[in-house]
Amino acid sequence: MTEDEYIKNLYIREDAVLEKVKRSMVDNDMPRIALPPDSAKLLYLLARIRGAKKILEIGTLAGYSTIWLARALPEGGSVLTLELEEDFARVASQNFAMAGVKDKITIRVGEALNSLRNLRDSGETFDFFFIDADKIHYPDYLEMVIEMAEPGALITADNTFWGGRVLDPADKEETTEKIRRFNRMLSAGERLEAIIVPTGDGLAVARVKDLPGN
Repeated sequence: MTEDEYIKNLYIREDAVLEKVKRSMVDNDMPRIALPPDSAKLLYLLARIRGAKKILEIGTLAGYSTIWLARALPEGGSVLTLELEEDFARVASQNFAMAGVKDKITIRVGEALNSLRNLRDSGETFDFFFIDADKIHYPDYLEMVIEMAEPGALITADNTFWGGRVLDPADKEETTEKIRRFNRMLSAGERLEAIIVPTGDGLAVARVKDLPGN
C-alpha cells in the first residue's frame, strides 16, 4: 500500500451524493476533471478551519468541489460559483438540489473575468476562494481575488503542478508558463503567505495578510 492509498482509505469517504455527482459528468459528456477526493477533503477542512462564511469559487463544472465547500459552511454561509458553460451550470444546479445544499449556493454563468470585475466594482468581498477554471487566466484571477479578499482570507487553487509540466524547464507552452507565473505570484506576493500542498495535481494555499507585512 502506498502513502496515498493509506490516506485515502483512512480519511476519504465519498458518500452516494458525491458518487452521483461524478456519474453526472459521465452521463452529460462533461470533462472528467473533478477535484480529486483527497484535495476536496483538504479544501473542506481549510474552509472549516478558516471559519469561512462567504466563499467564491471560479470554475463549477458539475459542482463536486462546490458541494464540499457548501458542506463546510456554517448556518447562513454562502458559496458563489462562477461557470462559463450554461449546460454545466444546469447539471451543477441539479446536483446541488440532490445534495441538499442548493440554498447555500449561487451560480453565475458567464466569462469569469467579467464576473470578477463586476463583483469587485460592486464592492463584494469574500473570506475564502477556490480557483479551478481555465489555467491560462490564473494570474488574472489571482490579481482580482486579492482585491476582493477580506483580511486573513484563504486563496486556494488546483492544478498548480499542471500534470508535472511546470517542473519541466523545457516546457514553454503558454498555459504552463501562466501557471508558473501564478505560482511565483503566490510565492512573492507582498500581501500573501503561501505554499503548494502536494496532493492531487498540487493544491496551492495562500493566506491574505491582515495588513502589509503581517
